[in-house]
Amino acid sequence: MSLVIPALFIIIFTVAAAKKVNVFSSFCAGAGDGLKFTLSVLPVIAAVFMMCAIAQASGIADAATAALAPAMRALGIPEELAKLAIIKPFSGSGSLSLLTETVKEYGADSYISRCACTLYASSETVFYVYALYFAGGNKKGRALPLAAVAFSSALAAVLACLLCRVM
Repeated sequence: MSLVIPALFIIIFTVAAAKKVNVFSSFCAGAGDGLKFTLSVLPVIAAVFMMCAIAQASGIADAATAALAPAMRALGIPEELAKLAIIKPFSGSGSLSLLTETVKEYGADSYISRCACTLYASSETVFYVYALYFAGGNKKGRALPLAAVAFSSALAAVLACLLCRVM
């Protein structure tokens, strides 16, 4: 496995030399484009992190959790995991913190901890990825992808807890 990366570089340099491509200038151009993209996305990343922190510090996250807990319970998501299910689409580190607290509180072999681990692993920080995707340019039609992101995240949470209940 340790030879894969060097072999890949040798293959790339050999093909580039055969096609008479200036590898260094191509690399520099690509790195420059990557840096420009990173700088254009940085404000969006900062906004997502700030929104998560503000929601947590202001109590909005707790109020949303309390309001949505009965609906989540009806969908088969334990009430104790409502906050994890809400935070996961927005923040990976915040949801990891909640997962760690849940496992410490309920024990690793409990149904709630198994369900929390499955819920955590069953989805991505989709709103973060959504924000990054749309920050990269002037893409139109953001409502339908946003609805798909919200639906897929909710479905992943429901199916994760259903899987734990069945197994």
